Amino acid sequence: MSATGLRDYLDGPYKAARDVVREGLAEHAGLLDAGLRLTRDEYRDEVLAMLQQITADGHPGRGFPKEYGGQGDLGGFIAGFETLAFGDLSLMVKAGVQFGLFAGAILHLGTTRHHEEYLADAINGQLLGCFAMTETGHGSNVQALGTTATYDPATEEFVIHTPHEGARKDYIGNAARHGRMAAVFAQLVVGGESHGVHCLLVPIRSLDGDPLPGVTLSDCGPKLGLNGVDNGRIVFDHVRVPRTALLDRYAQVDAEGTYTSEIENPDRRFFTMLGTLVQGRVSVGGAAINASKVALTIAVRYADQRRQFGAPGSANEALLLDYRMHQRRLLPLLARTYALHFAQAELVEEFVRLFGGGRNESEGRKEGVAVGEGDEHDRRALEAQAAGTKALGTWHATETIQMCREACGGAGYLAENRLAALKADTDVFTTFEGDNTVLLQLVAKGLLTNYRESFGKLDPLGTARFIAAQAVEIAVEKTALRTLAERLRDVVPNRSDSADPDAGLRDDAYHCGMLRFREEHMLAGVARRLKAGIDSGMEPFEVFNRCQDHVIAAGRAHVDRVVLEAFLAGVQRAPEGEVRERLKELYDLHALATIEAERAWYIEHGRLSGPRSKAITALVNELCAQVRPYAGDLVDAFGVPGAAVDVPMVVPSQHE
Repeated sequence: MSATGLRDYLDGPYKAARDVVREGLAEHAGLLDAGLRLTRDEYRDEVLAMLQQITADGHPGRGFPKEYGGQGDLGGFIAGFETLAFGDLSLMVKAGVQFGLFAGAILHLGTTRHHEEYLADAINGQLLGCFAMTETGHGSNVQALGTTATYDPATEEFVIHTPHEGARKDYIGNAARHGRMAAVFAQLVVGGESHGVHCLLVPIRSLDGDPLPGVTLSDCGPKLGLNGVDNGRIVFDHVRVPRTALLDRYAQVDAEGTYTSEIENPDRRFFTMLGTLVQGRVSVGGAAINASKVALTIAVRYADQRRQFGAPGSANEALLLDYRMHQRRLLPLLARTYALHFAQAELVEEFVRLFGGGRNESEGRKEGVAVGEGDEHDRRALEAQAAGTKALGTWHATETIQMCREACGGAGYLAENRLAALKADTDVFTTFEGDNTVLLQLVAKGLLTNYRESFGKLDPLGTARFIAAQAVEIAVEKTALRTLAERLRDVVPNRSDSADPDAGLRDDAYHCGMLRFREEHMLAGVARRLKAGIDSGMEPFEVFNRCQDHVIAAGRAHVDRVVLEAFLAGVQRAPEGEVRERLKELYDLHALATIEAERAWYIEHGRLSGPRSKAITALVNELCAQVRPYAGDLVDAFGVPGAAVDVPMVVPSQHE
């Protein structure tokens, strides 16, 4: 099979943007070993130089409005950012901090005056910035941040202060060496009243690189990976900034110290502000999936040329990829990578639909109301989809890269073969832009209601109170559990049904029905447990805490189903012929491997018989054998630039 047609299909509508980044990575391949040959500061400066180069090439401007030097192509921007993950991941993360987070905060939370003053310089790399949200004492719980921004009407300034050690800004990209300004998230205090977390632009360094008065900057030091990113800590000691430093798209403070917002509910205002920054999660998930593609390309190519042992008496040793166990190690992960690729593509499409248009000040002000009315449901759904895809995509990268390392033996352990750097650099993906476990909890909460404000604050107490106020029948009706169970009787055998265990195993309806049943059954079970606990008089926090593992499992089951259906849709849209045939084989492999991984649950709940379970395992093995002859073409279709995967343990000429 030729990989070209499949690559074009995978690249989708943003092929041109992906190819521009591929070409740039190939041209500057020397960055790939910079972490091995340079000191940490030299490495950081090399990453900065490459960042400035891609800025000069115009890539970062793709995602920003044309009136500020951009191209208004948000989808192309995200596609290009994901493609950066084929190269040095420190560059990708530094680009994410600068353009996705810092410039993104200015664009989405600021208004015209901020755009005109700062956005062009942020886009072209002249103003290097930080995204100062995380604190030593608070990571995921952003609403409880300790940094304060207190308004002084006498001088028309905000006073930014770190009141205690736990409020120190920590792990902040660009803070240790290069950043000159920070988008600082702090508790806004006006007239002695706190209005919750807001974002302000705070200068932290002079042009010559020295910390500004009242700002203490320090280096986080060596990390497990991503040492080309200058992560640092920031402490503010009564630092004054003008009133206009407040990014005031959703809330304003006038000269006299009057606070106003068109979104009256403080919780809704907070989540609206954070919702506009969902691009970070969208991008990180896509980057993790692409890092998996790099690891699989290396490991599959190695397995397709490395020989070991063989049949007794034979002079020829067998290729690693011809061994069933080696296929089992790599090919289901390859299929899941394709599945996540299509899920990510759907997510980006929805993100572009909701956020793709440019906005001026008046439109931004109006949107503060619109988000609370017409399209709030769509944005909540997008946030949940982004959270779930990011969680599964980053966990998948961790699992895949580890398995690829093991599948390459000692060679995979050598730094020159890239898997070590991939393993180290992607490890943090599971916890930044949201801890994955917390994100799946967010997904599950979204499933329990279409009205997030009913939860109050997104904490266990608010969630438990919501469940107590709702009849569990509502959740059951929303899942259509009884109807679904009836539909499944025709496609899922009972425990005693072993007459034809192979029947329908490659039926799309069977796959989707099985995953949907698991999701809906878990969701209904969570609702019942929460309500029963409240009805028994148990403390709401304790009720939720006892069910938390169940909540996370329900969120995971939902995302598994969404990924499967996205893959199926991708197969159905594919060009007829060999491309669709190869994708259908991968889809079947992914679907059955997913069911196989949860077969204990399905057997427990009467959805899978013993013979049926064994038949699924046998078919997964068979599908691995069917995919094996095309494995090289399937990884070639990812389009990873040669320099990123032509490592010493792989002979590049076999795959050019």
